[in-house]
Amino acid sequence: TARDLKNWRGNQKNSGFLPEERAWLDAVFGTWGWQDAYRVLEPEASDAGYTWWSNRGQAWAKNVGWRIDYQVITPDLAPHLQAASIEKAQRFSDHAPLIMDYAWPR
Repeated sequence: TARDLKNWRGNQKNSGFLPEERAWLDAVFGTWGWQDAYRVLEPEASDAGYTWWSNRGQAWAKNVGWRIDYQVITPDLAPHLQAASIEKAQRFSDHAPLIMDYAWPR
């Protein structure tokens, strides 16, 4: 959605934010009933949720990112979610690891 990338208006014709890609994800997270684990815990997060930055134009330094890394879960897993984080302290690549913590019953 628009809240998942910094410059959504200027990226509507770019791969990763094309109308057909957004429609497919709308189906995954709507019609098909799967859930975006990060959004379950962070429903209103915007720029704090970016997981990818272009290597051009100092995107990392300016936090001009996209949230394109997901953990897609069934609704039955949602009650087991405990925490979400994105590892930005160390830069590994143009992606930052999305980390989800789950609590499993014993």
